[in-house]
Amino acid sequence: MLRILGLTFLLILSGYVLAEPIAETHAEMSGCESCHINGEPSDDMVHENSSCVECHGPLSDFADETHQRHHDVLECSNCHLAHDEVKLNDSCVNCH
Repeated sequence: MLRILGLTFLLILSGYVLAEPIAETHAEMSGCESCHINGEPSDDMVHENSSCVECHGPLSDFADETHQRHHDVLECSNCHLAHDEVKLNDSCVNCH
């Protein structure tokens, strides 16, 4: 039981670390235009999500269990918002 609780805690903690804002890193690499049309965010995030796939590949290519389970039902921006921290529990609660 303690092992399960420990693993759950580590999973939640790693989720908070991985879901930190990522805009600064991407802007340093190739500027705002690498993710946004004319550097401006879109309302529906379609362009931004397709930009993620162009560089990182589709979710189905990721080996970890979290991405594999959700590759056909979620977009990158459901868990990774470039300019805001996303609490994974907030995203998870929508379906679970």
